[in-house]
Amino acid sequence: MEKEDKKELVTINPTTGKEIKRYPLMSDGEVENAINSCQEAFLEWRFISHKERGRIIKAIGQGLKNNSEELSKLMTLEMGKLLKQSKQEIELCASICDWTANNGPEKFKDEERELPNGGKGIITHSPLGIIYGIQPWNFPVYQVIRYSIANLMAGNAILLKHAENVTGTGIMLQKIYEDAGLPKNLFTVLKISHKQSDSIIEHELIRGVTLTGSPAAGKVIAKKAGAALKKTVLELGSNDAYIVLEDADLELAVKTCVQGRIYNNGETCVAAKRFIVVDKLYDEFRDAFVEQMKQIKHGDPTDKNSKIGPMAREDLRKTLHEQVEESVNNGAKILSGGEIPEGQGFYYPATVLDNVKPGQPAYDDELFGPVASLIRAKDQDDAMRIANDSEFGLGGGIFSKNEKNAIELARKHFDTGMVFINGFGLAQPNMPFGGVKNSGYGREHGGFGMMEFVNHKAVMELKNK
Repeated sequence: MEKEDKKELVTINPTTGKEIKRYPLMSDGEVENAINSCQEAFLEWRFISHKERGRIIKAIGQGLKNNSEELSKLMTLEMGKLLKQSKQEIELCASICDWTANNGPEKFKDEERELPNGGKGIITHSPLGIIYGIQPWNFPVYQVIRYSIANLMAGNAILLKHAENVTGTGIMLQKIYEDAGLPKNLFTVLKISHKQSDSIIEHELIRGVTLTGSPAAGKVIAKKAGAALKKTVLELGSNDAYIVLEDADLELAVKTCVQGRIYNNGETCVAAKRFIVVDKLYDEFRDAFVEQMKQIKHGDPTDKNSKIGPMAREDLRKTLHEQVEESVNNGAKILSGGEIPEGQGFYYPATVLDNVKPGQPAYDDELFGPVASLIRAKDQDDAMRIANDSEFGLGGGIFSKNEKNAIELARKHFDTGMVFINGFGLAQPNMPFGGVKNSGYGREHGGFGMMEFVNHKAVMELKNK
């Protein structure tokens, strides 16, 4: 938590550990003015047609593409992801803008229904007002695009509290939005403390709150918002299980699981984290997996030869290493990595833990970095039991040549919001994104996100008898 006497936000380059820039915190008066200005912008935006909203949203997507070089370098500078993955993130965000612009107007059309007494009913989907987003650093552009674009299409206004270490990215996004034609103040980045953030949740003009963060943060935000009768959408991370069945394509499974663990330096909510392999394939999978993980070299994220960059903050690396050490102290075995390297930068090596059991952080908790947990299962049923033996439920995966069986397992037995078959994926603009259990609630993407913060209003023309 921030100290409440803090006067500024500071961004740090995780590749060097050196300061990038300082940003003064807004005064309480400036925050109040920002909220009121955002509300004034909403009062006009709510009457803009969905088609026109779509035109501006599509222009935002084009603006992201036009600024890809500068924006991707800024993301990599502030949080350490590989430069090519920063560019991939921007491409995904542009596609989200395009999908929303193309599909939103149809999604928001009024629905007509006949009433039992012969009257006519109309269901209209009205915007609520200002939606307040508290967003993390790991996908500095995507996390913002994910909630803001859907809500702009719905007719809502957006306030953003971005993570401190990616403040520059948030500010650049606001400029891209406005340069694309979005009315000024409709999307506003707030440079504020946690105490100020709490007061914003309670503010009468805030109509909804969305958070991507930890379960602990989610419980705090949900409690504060609930006390003020504000709806929330929460995406709270996970320790996603990837199951490898005995009929899996072993080469595909190993390659995909390695990529699923190290993508974005391993700092991904929906990353592959626990690898549950049936007994018949376990030893072969483990040996091949460890060999490939040993080839993953960390280094400067702007260097094309680097496979992973630094972790985003020094405290995050410290927490990850403590989780590894605690797991080892409780019986886990390090097969590769597991040591903090010397030198500058917040690097952590690609690490593999074997003999992972309940009671270890590697089994129970989310390890938010390039650390893989290998777990042996007796058979398919045991593998599914282990996969669901978690407080989380965001995503997961199944590797099997029997795709029909894999899909059946995913549909009926995997207790998560998303399941990938024979592959690793992040988000798809036309598919819902979100989790269950301690991974949160609510959905984004696929049209679902556009409908989270709207008033489904019933207008009824009754027949007089």
